[in-house]
Amino acid sequence: MTRYVIIGAGAVGASLAAQFELSGIPYGLVGRGAQIEHLKEHGLSYQRPSGIRQIKLNVFDLSEPPALTTDDILLLTVKSQDAADALAFWSWRDVSDTTAATTLPVVTFQNGLATEAAALRTFANVYGASILTPARFTEIGNVVVGGDPQVGVVTVGRFPFGRDETSNRIAVDLTEAGYLAEPSADIRRWKSAKLLHNVRNALELFDGPDDLRSEVGEALVDEARRALVAAGYKLASPSERTVDISSWRIAQNSGINPGQQSTWQSFTRGASSEVDFLNGEIVVLGRLHGISTPYNEAVQLLAGKLAQQRSFSNRLALDDILSLVDNRKQGRQTGLTSAP
Repeated sequence: MTRYVIIGAGAVGASLAAQFELSGIPYGLVGRGAQIEHLKEHGLSYQRPSGIRQIKLNVFDLSEPPALTTDDILLLTVKSQDAADALAFWSWRDVSDTTAATTLPVVTFQNGLATEAAALRTFANVYGASILTPARFTEIGNVVVGGDPQVGVVTVGRFPFGRDETSNRIAVDLTEAGYLAEPSADIRRWKSAKLLHNVRNALELFDGPDDLRSEVGEALVDEARRALVAAGYKLASPSERTVDISSWRIAQNSGINPGQQSTWQSFTRGASSEVDFLNGEIVVLGRLHGISTPYNEAVQLLAGKLAQQRSFSNRLALDDILSLVDNRKQGRQTGLTSAP
């Protein structure tokens, strides 16, 4: 019987574990630090629109990970910036007389576009997953998920392309666990389409008038779209979904508030930043394909400086983004930069 080994006990990983536990699907949740220690001792306080439940989970500390079997599927749910270390750890774990990288499928749940290619460097069987789930993890031992009636929407497919028995199996199990899940033969299209929206996540670190926020957000998305198209990505459209998500919503009074997505949550916890894999992904695509991305560059720079402080108490000013963009334009006009 398939067992899912969930690597990372944040909002996505812990909620997956909770749903598997409630649905009777075999799993193990692996993490480290205060979060996993709390879950081992007290269980998870799991808040859904229907109420709060205290759930005892099958958890493992990374220092004592579960022994792997040939029936396991690895679900990589750490943040993008932590994926390389996780892949290095799990790739060469023993499985029977071979290794995980040779034998087991790994499913990458990260935002951005970098993790799948990194996983493919060692793992022979890589599956990308694009997940939409309004989840919050800002307090040790507590996860809030406001998706209603299902927990979230997941698209999964073999990377770089293809749909097979494994991707179909994962989609079926996720559906049983309370997600709206579907397999896809071209997961890169769904991952890139999600990135188009994720580039605005970092704006939750900034304060300013709504009209300015909208203006900057539109500029970030416009740059992202042009960079992705130049790089050859064909973005998936919501109309292509094979599952009906028209009744899925973020429930009112669910504990999920606007402006508190994954990037904000990481900064609030004092954790590392994923901005280099969101706005930074657009920046690198722009540099590779001759697309100017001054807004994404400005957001990446300001978020990078903020991350070095290891604390987040006051939001940055949206005007700071405009100042950097203006300085870059002036630099181009005076020949001080050779960027496109």
